[in-house]
Amino acid sequence: MEEITNLFNGFAVALQPFNILVMVVGIVLGVIIGVLPGLGGANGVAILLPLTFSMSPTSAIIMLSCIYWGALFGGAITSVLFNIPGEPWSVATTFDGHPMSQQGKAGEALTAAFTSSFVGALFAVIVITLVAPLVAKFALQFGPAEKFSVFFLAFCSFIGMGKEPPFKTIVSMMLGFALAAVGLDSVTGQLRLTFGFPELLNGFDFLIAVIGLFGIGEILLTMEDGLSFRGNSARIDLKVVFNTWKELPRYWATSLRSCLIGCWMGISPAGATPASFMSYGIAKRMSKRGHNFGKGEIEGVIAPETAAHAAGTAALLPMLSLGVPGSPTAAVLLGGLLIWGLQPGPLLFVEQKEFVWGLIASMYLGNLTGLIVVLTCVPLFAAILRIPFSIIAPVILVVCAIGAYTVHNSTFDVVMMLVFGIIGYVMKKCDYPLAPLVLAIVLGDKAEEAFRQSLLGSGGSVGIFFSNPLVSTIMTLGLIALFWPIISNGLTKLKAVVSPA
Repeated sequence: MEEITNLFNGFAVALQPFNILVMVVGIVLGVIIGVLPGLGGANGVAILLPLTFSMSPTSAIIMLSCIYWGALFGGAITSVLFNIPGEPWSVATTFDGHPMSQQGKAGEALTAAFTSSFVGALFAVIVITLVAPLVAKFALQFGPAEKFSVFFLAFCSFIGMGKEPPFKTIVSMMLGFALAAVGLDSVTGQLRLTFGFPELLNGFDFLIAVIGLFGIGEILLTMEDGLSFRGNSARIDLKVVFNTWKELPRYWATSLRSCLIGCWMGISPAGATPASFMSYGIAKRMSKRGHNFGKGEIEGVIAPETAAHAAGTAALLPMLSLGVPGSPTAAVLLGGLLIWGLQPGPLLFVEQKEFVWGLIASMYLGNLTGLIVVLTCVPLFAAILRIPFSIIAPVILVVCAIGAYTVHNSTFDVVMMLVFGIIGYVMKKCDYPLAPLVLAIVLGDKAEEAFRQSLLGSGGSVGIFFSNPLVSTIMTLGLIALFWPIISNGLTKLKAVVSPA
């Protein structure tokens, strides 16, 4: 009851006129940031942080968190319309979102993405409200071995539970691991695979790889087919929104499962990107229409968007309750709290009740505001598809180049974007999946670091990955996912033998 009372007091703070204004401004700025490839939520929050210095801490954190919600929403827009992920966690959304837009269902795909994002975030905020102390205690149990086990589960899920041939998945993933190994070794300090290029000291930036693989690769494929001077059909009305809403309740199980996966990955903290990939992979395996994933299935949009937003929101919980940021954006917000003289941790809930519960209340209101803003603009977003691709392709190319350049202000990154574009084009022509490659680039270095730290702590014994119930359970789930085709065939044969003829 005390928490409910505190939450109502928080709503009283968040519903002040000035806080509502900064909420709307933050959402709009966040959507713009999410649409621009290369910026990202963390960079956007960091760039706009100085705007909040003249505000009260509560208003400032509300605006920054709403920029974050807006970026989460905005990342889906270019993923669906142009196959260019505006954010890392939007990559999985391109797999079915973009095929839907090519079929004239851009409005349905965007509505499903935005609504699923809201559901995932709302679920995570409820978790934060109700079980913060318990979840904070759980997060403390995650050491290097536990983090590696989560990454291991994500990799194995793609190999064993994906519809693509395991050999092609493994080849794609191995290429991703090789690319993730480029740069300065974080453990020994030695250079690896830089070939004398000082620009590669920090390795390949994930955003540059994604912009090239998806954005440039898609443009090259379209150019091969011949640039059409006609725009795609786009229904410009809000009926699409309501019709899609009628269809979404059919996928309640997928949404609930994705919410749980996202919250777990956000608190762990593994992050929104692996959460979206894992949720997509599991949905693809468990769905009755799994064979249609990748061809424009709305469930393939619901799963990653729900999980990504649940993870992105849940990542704020360890930041508030432990002072341990669960994502890059949470780390920037943590810096903002320290600037305003607030020390995140268990005492924050005692010493700064008004601030904490005002922030939690703004999470509810901010996500609702974001949903209203982006859904109202769905017809406008869909109308972009009416522009002939021969006109918009050069614009996309320029935006991609600007996005790649702004990551490190380097022309070398623009060149690497084009190289990745050619790689993406060749892999698509040869029917090699891009998702495992992207997953390995994103998580490869983190998984390697967690693996080596675990072995250093255990004196080289791999037994550390089965040393306690938590890590043993996650590793076992990973092995089951890896060998699922064999297990599934064995169970089918056993069932045929046991059941009477």
